[in-house]
Amino acid sequence: MFKTVEWKNNTVVMIDQRLLPEKEVYRRYRSYKEVAGAIKDMVVRGAPAIGVAASMGVALGALSIKARDMKGFKKEFDRIAALLASTRPTAVNLFWAIERMKGVVAANQKLDIAKLKKRLVGEALDIHKEDIAICRLIGRHGGKVLKSGSTVLTHCNAGALATAGYGTALGVIRGAIEQGKRVKVFADETRPFLQGSRLTAWELQKDKIDVTLITDNMAGYMMKKGLIDAVVVGADRIAANGDVANKIGTYSVAVLAREHGIPFYVAAPLSTIDLKIRHGDFIPIEERNITEVTHMNGRRIAPKGIKVKNPAFDVTPSRLVTGIITEKGVVRAPYVRGLKALFSKD
Repeated sequence: MFKTVEWKNNTVVMIDQRLLPEKEVYRRYRSYKEVAGAIKDMVVRGAPAIGVAASMGVALGALSIKARDMKGFKKEFDRIAALLASTRPTAVNLFWAIERMKGVVAANQKLDIAKLKKRLVGEALDIHKEDIAICRLIGRHGGKVLKSGSTVLTHCNAGALATAGYGTALGVIRGAIEQGKRVKVFADETRPFLQGSRLTAWELQKDKIDVTLITDNMAGYMMKKGLIDAVVVGADRIAANGDVANKIGTYSVAVLAREHGIPFYVAAPLSTIDLKIRHGDFIPIEERNITEVTHMNGRRIAPKGIKVKNPAFDVTPSRLVTGIITEKGVVRAPYVRGLKALFSKD
């Protein structure tokens, strides 16, 4: 079984998702700057996986700090954290993981520097381990909402490649199958980065799960023909009111699902929910390099000089969302109350 991101001998090892499905290549990163570059360049992607990679990047950076006093350590540590936080603006798990690492430093101001470094490494390993456990819980809860014999449409990749393992949206599908249900999948190709055709289809084939690849503009046709029973997607940030930022094209799928009376589920851990953001209009949307649109595999597919827009994400309003599947269960409207309740200590 492949590993998305792993801590190995004080280095960070990641599968290079840019090369899939043609090549399964693992890259080793020895500095926090290299990890930051890998996040920015999409060697690793998917909100939970970005969070895990960022925590490991922070730990790796902490190991390289030469300061012997806490003041000097903290100054350098904050600089490391700031660089990693600057890599991807939309995925809130990135900031969640970095804040969690900062919390370790804040809570251990009197600890010996060498011991603090070990504690930071331990925290990153905990985040990695917890993410897999959380995804399995999402799969257990989400598997219950799918009926046996269902065909599920996915958009982008929210599987093991987008997390530390198992996946969120694909975790729901895996969870349903583990519950003995028969489930088939239609995977949108997900232009322009093709996470569906390159990654989701590859993952599901590896697991021997029945998957059919379609282009993004085929989804409506498939729904009208009655070939899709449910939609399950992941998320990069969920606002307090249930608005969902996910890979560009998700909003279009949600509109089509509503038109055809098909349930639209979002699967995400609590770390993806940002209660500080009131609604989706406040979620920052990353604009990526235009070559992702104008080129494919290094080959130009659009006229030179053409104007291009390339937002990486869009926002689906909560009114189009049937339910949000988390490790604590499935939340349904009204989302303001339901999402807030997830964070209560009870």
